[in-house]
Amino acid sequence: MKPLRVGIVGYGWVAGAHITALHELENVRVTAICSRRALDEKELAAKHGGPVRAYTDFKKMCADPELDVISICTPHPMHPEQVEIAAQAGKHLIIEKPVAIDRPGLDRVERAVKKSGVKACVCFEVRVAGQFQTYRAMLDRGLMGKLHYGEIDYYHGIGPWYGQYEWNKKKAFGGSSLLTAGCHALDALIWLMGSKPVEVMSYAAQSAHPYFQAYDYPTTSSTLIKFENGAVGKTASVIDCFQPYLFNVHLVGSEGSVWNEKFHSNTFKGLDKSGWSALHVPLVDSGDVAHHPYTALFKDFAAAIREDRAPQFGFDEGVLSHRTCLAADQSAAEGRPVKVE
Repeated sequence: MKPLRVGIVGYGWVAGAHITALHELENVRVTAICSRRALDEKELAAKHGGPVRAYTDFKKMCADPELDVISICTPHPMHPEQVEIAAQAGKHLIIEKPVAIDRPGLDRVERAVKKSGVKACVCFEVRVAGQFQTYRAMLDRGLMGKLHYGEIDYYHGIGPWYGQYEWNKKKAFGGSSLLTAGCHALDALIWLMGSKPVEVMSYAAQSAHPYFQAYDYPTTSSTLIKFENGAVGKTASVIDCFQPYLFNVHLVGSEGSVWNEKFHSNTFKGLDKSGWSALHVPLVDSGDVAHHPYTALFKDFAAAIREDRAPQFGFDEGVLSHRTCLAADQSAAEGRPVKVE
């Protein structure tokens, strides 16, 4: 089987997690890295277990005929231009979220991918986490019936103690609380609800603590979502909190509910219906990218390239989640409901 050769652009914290995950896959190797810093190829080879070409010019890396895939791990505003360059060069794409922080940027990304015909993977890796795969299986088996309400909330204080704080606090880089962080929760909600968002209403606030006053955008938002099938949902994105990381989930259906690692279902005989029953699942409980389940996401993407099929979690779904985030941000700014378009 021919190895897939991957080039990484942006050699920071997230790139390290991508490289680790990619190297866990059979016949997938990172063979090039592009950074604004001059990197030593001997040091890269020693660190990553094989030859790695170092670039400072992204276009030159994308012109390398020996590369099959480009993984984009740069700051958010750089993604649209880099997607265009890589897609035009015929490289398949792994794109860290958010793929863009505004509608024009998102439109550029979507056009570039579709025009080129390359395959693209948006890093909404929460979908492949054990906790969420379990929920999906329960829904597919009818254990909760038909969902009519769901809420998935993201709580993670991103202050001076956190590496991305220095650039994240600028709107031109972070975008919004939803785009920089809470989009994981919103994307997971859309996926589990199984229906297209059609309208959102969002409100935003900001902590009075000096650490979070440094942000030039609201650091908390709460978004109500109306789905095409009549269901409703809610996503809170809170990056100005002092508390442990929390990815809160509550799904309510016609035959039962799930609340994080607990469930209640009418479809089971013998359960004590006076309380919750336990799910023994690994929870999404860390903001550290080293703990994110990239390996499963990238494994399917590599298989999709080799088998010339659509990835299990497609590019269009990732774009829809971004459009919903952008509509929510518009709603919060304008104080009115906004259609998801």
